[in-house]
Amino acid sequence: LSTGSTVSEFIVIGEAGQDVTVPCHYSVRDKNAITSMCWGRDRCPNSKCSRPIIWTDGWRVTEQHSSRYQLKGDLQKGDVSLTIVNAMEADSGIYCCRVELPGWFNDQLINHKVVVNKARISTARPHTYTSEQTS
Repeated sequence: LSTGSTVSEFIVIGEAGQDVTVPCHYSVRDKNAITSMCWGRDRCPNSKCSRPIIWTDGWRVTEQHSSRYQLKGDLQKGDVSLTIVNAMEADSGIYCCRVELPGWFNDQLINHKVVVNKARISTARPHTYTSEQTS
């Protein structure tokens, strides 16, 4: 019998050079329900985030590893989705969204597998056909 937090896993696919948004939400019934959370690289550990990239106290971002990692949603409404600005293939991997809920082992954990594909660059060139004329 396993107790404790359940971990969901999702896949997010993006393209290099584009912003990639990794969804994460929690339920906010009133302002007392606003809570801290973190995003980290790798699977969600037993507590906190491993290799943290962004933290919030629920009201504002308190720690940010890089300006490329942003929370553009409404934090007070529980939208803590991560936006990776100008994503690169190196951003591919597992990301953990951990929402710290009161009580033992109540945290909401979501592992996202992020896949950033090479940008599709159009390589089509206009074809010029020349025909040889024989007289």
